[in-house]
Amino acid sequence: MSLHTLLVKVSPPYPIQVGPNLLARSDLLTPHLAGKQSAIVTNTTVAPLYLESLTQTLLHAGQRVIPIILPDGEQYKNRDSFNHIHDVLLQQRGERKTTIIALGGGVVGDLAGYAAATFLRGAPLIQVPTTLLAQVDSSVGGKTGINHPLGKNMIGAFHQPRLVLADTSTLATLPDREFHAGLAEVIKYGLISDLPFLEWLESNLPALLRRDPDALAHAILTSCRNKAEFVAADPLETSGIRALLNLGHTFGHAIEAGLGYGTWLHGEAVAAGSLMAADLSQRLGWLTEDDVVRVTRLFHQSGLPTRAPNLGADRYLDLMSNDKKVDAGTLRFVLLKKLGEAILTTVSDHSLIKATLTPGISSFVEN
Repeated sequence: MSLHTLLVKVSPPYPIQVGPNLLARSDLLTPHLAGKQSAIVTNTTVAPLYLESLTQTLLHAGQRVIPIILPDGEQYKNRDSFNHIHDVLLQQRGERKTTIIALGGGVVGDLAGYAAATFLRGAPLIQVPTTLLAQVDSSVGGKTGINHPLGKNMIGAFHQPRLVLADTSTLATLPDREFHAGLAEVIKYGLISDLPFLEWLESNLPALLRRDPDALAHAILTSCRNKAEFVAADPLETSGIRALLNLGHTFGHAIEAGLGYGTWLHGEAVAAGSLMAADLSQRLGWLTEDDVVRVTRLFHQSGLPTRAPNLGADRYLDLMSNDKKVDAGTLRFVLLKKLGEAILTTVSDHSLIKATLTPGISSFVEN
């Protein structure tokens, strides 16, 4: 796989670079470094694998490097980790032009991005995602933040990176569970806006699961291209267009919060949540039973959960009431009018929502 470049057309625009062995490419990083100092935010899992490589690349580019290593896990995407980044930056005399580089998965990217958005009222950010989920979703688009006990990603800011450097070589060390979780976000793009991509995934899933370089490259590039188009159309998620990227997330975030952050991976919760959204879409008469079976099969073959935990309908509704898509007290859902076409909508018949959330009625909630 060679180097591929996509442009996210926001103001200012920035590139997504996708290819192997990019951590060693100082020529790709240097144009996007604001000053002579960089802070690499990573975690205890990624640091032993890639921190030294990226550090040497930055030293070669004439940078002073500040390493900031966080504990690994969704449960650490909190105020303590956020404050620790600021503590180190201040102790090491970080400046307005200190480039903050997120080296890791979605948790690291969100934490480092939020720290960059708030340090000295805004420092430059580069995203270097090392998981499939982060490469196809969370590193692109400028959403940053931390979790609150009452809801996921409830505290944060929009802060676009200067560069997304997606080194596909890092996926070789990704555990199977993490890789499968990333596939949930890949499948999402097919479901919400790209039926030909959904059909490609159905045909090429075995190659993807083998991590075939060509299949992986196509999946990442197509996902990023879809994401970039949504971000360009709605950079701050004000028109509702970008909200369509949250298929399965209203249900999924409730699963993560209800079970305790870190119990399920984000992609696992999104997979189960997407099937709950498909179930509700069928109850509204938009999807057929065959459509739902088709989507369920794809998630199952991807090694992802196809049933959500039984939190109880009332607990689900309570958790979902803190969702960011609530408007004037009304919960809005991203649902599917058909495969390849999503819609942001309210559901007036609450009995349909409860049916989706109730085990024994919904086939997507565990009994």
